[in-house]
Amino acid sequence: MLKDLFYKRRHYATLGKTTEKEPTPSTSVEKDIPKGLVRKCDACGNLLMAKELHKHAHTCPECDYHFRVDAHTRVALTLDEGSFQELDSTISSVNPLGFPDYEEKLAKAQKLTGLTEGVVTGEGTIDGLPVTIGVMDPSFIMGSMGSAVGEKLARVMEHAANTRKPLVLFTASGGARMQEGILSLMQMAKTSMALRRMDDEQVLFISIITHPTTGGVSASFASLGDIIIAEPGAMFGFAGRRVIEQTIRQKLPDDFQTAEFNLKHGLVDKVVHRKQLRATLATLARIHAARGWADGE
Repeated sequence: MLKDLFYKRRHYATLGKTTEKEPTPSTSVEKDIPKGLVRKCDACGNLLMAKELHKHAHTCPECDYHFRVDAHTRVALTLDEGSFQELDSTISSVNPLGFPDYEEKLAKAQKLTGLTEGVVTGEGTIDGLPVTIGVMDPSFIMGSMGSAVGEKLARVMEHAANTRKPLVLFTASGGARMQEGILSLMQMAKTSMALRRMDDEQVLFISIITHPTTGGVSASFASLGDIIIAEPGAMFGFAGRRVIEQTIRQKLPDDFQTAEFNLKHGLVDKVVHRKQLRATLATLARIHAARGWADGE
């Protein structure tokens, strides 16, 4: 009887337990799928075929989560096919302060992204309307702004002022690049002054906030658009939530620094889903052309 009771206790104690961890269905399925064929939504966990994701402009059809996209994908989503002409593609950073391992970090980022620096600039058309464009790539050292990024941005702003073509600029950045110190922070003033010239020439600047846009980028050109548009859910602010909460000793709202929060408080003009963004930009470019600003009137 005692022997039977012992075995019963051992049986109940081991119910629901296994000697080896069994993979969840989603884990086992993902292992069997070739890399790049399927992506998992970070928000709802939905598995999406690459073709389906492309069809929905790299957003989740179930929950509308906006995936991060690289600079060239963003250009393809925005401009007319075959219209893009890149500018200043050879500009890249050096190591002016002799920061340890910075050259290796740059080389690794260049290999990973296929870019020379963290922003791609150029010109093209949207529905046949000429524009200049800049796209920051968050995969390149967190989209940080160093001397080369600031130089490329200032040049495309000057190009916009000279050619009188509206500038569409997609921001995605962790802020100034610490490896370049004060030289990085100087880019805030340089890009802001370049935008001042665009303003003097009455050339339209549309700033598009994508996730995340923070630090020195948010505190300079990202906030200076004639029109500021944000993608849904994009984080837009200067310091991070934790730093602010520790400083002011207060709990911040759950949606703090999101695109929707900034819209509610007047820091952005409109939140636009990525699927509607190209049409929105085309409308704004058309209004710009109709008012004769491109002719200096």
